[in-house]
Amino acid sequence: MSTVQPDRDEPAPADPAAEPAVPAAAPATSAADTPDPPRLGPRPLARPSVEVGAAEAFGRPAGVSGAFATNGDGPAGTNGRHGLGEPHIEQVSPPHPALASAFGRPGGAATDLQRPPQDPADRPAAGPDPFWDSASARDPWRDPAASVSLGPPAVETTEDRPAAESSARLSVRELLFGRRVKPAALGLLGVIALLIGAMGGLVGHWASSASEDLLDPGATLATTSPGKERPPGSVADIAARVVPAVVSIEIRLGDQGGTGSGVVIDEDGHVLTNNHVIAPAVGVPGSTIEATFHDGTHARVRVVGRDPKTDLAVVKVDVPNPTVAQIGRSADLAVGDGVIAIGSPLGLAGTVTDGIVSAINRPVRLDGEGSDTNAVIDAIQTDAAINPGNSGGPLVDSTGAVVGLNTAIRTAGEGGSIGLGFAIPIDDARQIAEQLIRAGVVKHAELGVNSKIVTDGVEDGAQVQNVRPGSAAAEAGIIEGDVIVRLGDRSIRVPNELDVAQREHAIGEEVPIQLIRQGRPLTVTATLRSD
Repeated sequence: MSTVQPDRDEPAPADPAAEPAVPAAAPATSAADTPDPPRLGPRPLARPSVEVGAAEAFGRPAGVSGAFATNGDGPAGTNGRHGLGEPHIEQVSPPHPALASAFGRPGGAATDLQRPPQDPADRPAAGPDPFWDSASARDPWRDPAASVSLGPPAVETTEDRPAAESSARLSVRELLFGRRVKPAALGLLGVIALLIGAMGGLVGHWASSASEDLLDPGATLATTSPGKERPPGSVADIAARVVPAVVSIEIRLGDQGGTGSGVVIDEDGHVLTNNHVIAPAVGVPGSTIEATFHDGTHARVRVVGRDPKTDLAVVKVDVPNPTVAQIGRSADLAVGDGVIAIGSPLGLAGTVTDGIVSAINRPVRLDGEGSDTNAVIDAIQTDAAINPGNSGGPLVDSTGAVVGLNTAIRTAGEGGSIGLGFAIPIDDARQIAEQLIRAGVVKHAELGVNSKIVTDGVEDGAQVQNVRPGSAAAEAGIIEGDVIVRLGDRSIRVPNELDVAQREHAIGEEVPIQLIRQGRPLTVTATLRSD
């Protein structure tokens, strides 16, 4: 059998106090007689030395050997409040003299305030004991060994008490004549009632007088002065005369449509408008064009003629005795003259806005807006508010005469008036309208060139890009690269001015043309031909 070997890493030191090792017993013949293996004694306790400072701070006081030593009043060496054979240790400091004087026993008194129970036989016969009476021994509340038992519930003893007499209510007669209330109290109550009534009357009078101040059954409003005078030439006077001659034109193409304006120019019902107003509905099956007058009269529109190069058109309405607008002269306009724009902007018929002439002879190329319009107009610029729907409406002067036909606006962003409106001069529009009413078509004089704007830093002009064979320019000897600076009496700075300058002359008219060729001025004469 194997034996337990000691720890080889650290042999146990010999301890004289340890129990001597038991020698191993001789092997036995049976398992029942086998002795227990030898046991090793416990190792000695390693007690490190304690520092002097730690011992003074955490050690026991002098004379105390155990952690459970007590103090008391028993004799030393007994099993009482002192340790066995150890001296008394005072652990509680004596009270302050002031506290001892206030709460201590009186001087010379050696007994407690409450004496322990005594046998009644030992009580002195001088008088009754103030603490214990003769039945104190049988009182369970004073007997600590008394058993606990439940007693009967505490029931309040009721005594026969006489029922309170209910006082009868006082009647008015008893109150006044029964002498149940003192006369002074009755007088005081009367005075209080009079005061309350007086205050109520004052409040009612004040409320009624205040309401009467707000209402006046006989009130009548003063008659106003005569109506505002509208002298001839005022905006109101002009609008009253011109608005009846302006119509709102509406086109419909299936579920789509558009609106514009027009002005009646003769008693036969001819209406002058822009070509781009009616062009989307011309020649389209199922489309309709309708005119609405300021009084709500509706009339079907028939197209008389259109001119895409000037964005003008004439239509006719069958209305008896239409109001006709007065035609003026655009050549007499000057910058700063007052003008009024009338039309149906955004579908609002009969809208009137006023402004001034901002510029004249302003060449503007028009956007066709989905129509066949491809025009450059010599426009009148105005700051009168013009919006989509004003197209085709009249621009009138301070006399109420039509001096232009509102045609285009220049906007910033999504649209709307920003004070830049353009109208076709009525002098040009009247000639086109007469030709359309007479023949249904218009022919224009042209030079037969395409150009672009150029400048040499001193003078601007329209440089010829190409010349159509057989055109007036080709017969006059104009070649590509020539810069046209004047046509007739009009200076040319941009190609748009060249376009409008050609239409100012009649077909077959000979027109002098000043140009610059390879840096040298040159003048040629061209006979304008029809387009």
